[in-house]
Amino acid sequence: MTESTDHSLSPAGVAGNDSPARRRIPIASYRDGVWQQADDTLAVEQALEVHVAGAEPLITMRTPGHDRELAAGLLHGEGVVQQAADIVYLKHSPDEPDVVRVMLKPEARQRLDRIERNTLATSACGVCGKPSFRTPQAERRAPADDWLITPDWLLSLPERLRAGQAVFEATGGLHAAGLFDIGGELIDLREDVGRHNAVDKLIGRALLDERLPLSATAVMLSGRASFELLQKSAAAGVPVVCAISAPSSFAVELAARFSITLVGFLRGTRFNVYTGVHRIAGAT
Repeated sequence: MTESTDHSLSPAGVAGNDSPARRRIPIASYRDGVWQQADDTLAVEQALEVHVAGAEPLITMRTPGHDRELAAGLLHGEGVVQQAADIVYLKHSPDEPDVVRVMLKPEARQRLDRIERNTLATSACGVCGKPSFRTPQAERRAPADDWLITPDWLLSLPERLRAGQAVFEATGGLHAAGLFDIGGELIDLREDVGRHNAVDKLIGRALLDERLPLSATAVMLSGRASFELLQKSAAAGVPVVCAISAPSSFAVELAARFSITLVGFLRGTRFNVYTGVHRIAGAT
């Protein structure tokens, strides 16, 4: 198998300050009743295309780094590659840091042919295994710029979300997405092993109930805010998206493009505002 330079974090696998896996941006930070300007470091999220010779490309979202290992692991996990000898070459495409090209030996290539395309999608990623990736377009702008919310309103959401997570209380192993109205009341909640599945269920219910667009609501996520969750929220017309954990760099870019107020690390008495700070009282 031909070796090539990987788009890695570092020889030890740890991202440095100038690593493509990190990006610093200015934010508004709220902690214990006090607003302050700060910088935050985001994990970069980008699409990686895995081009297997003679097959449609596979797409997976990832933080740049160790891309060759990621491609090999994806193919191994699906039973395509069983040993290193199954790979003829595995390398980055010249001048395309987000493309990895793979050639497989005939036996492995035949195993790939037998796998249905949709089996390469996982519960962790909304686009993994898809043959193409297209940056979402703003078909429906998030409205409600006149909706002013308070820090206390935001801080109340995580506990209200957790209180509605019946399956999580029993298992401790599910993601949740909650839909809240202007008064902070929980309208609906869905749980799933996949974070994007939970959001799909939540918005799908609103669709079936003919409640779209969700222009006077907020979506609360039990984990991180990745790009596909912002994409789904934007398509549904949601103006405010909050997450217990961090957003990715791509999520922040999409939130800004769709005029969404994106709040991360919403827990206890603190949160960070990455975009749309104009909707939060006292922040500007």
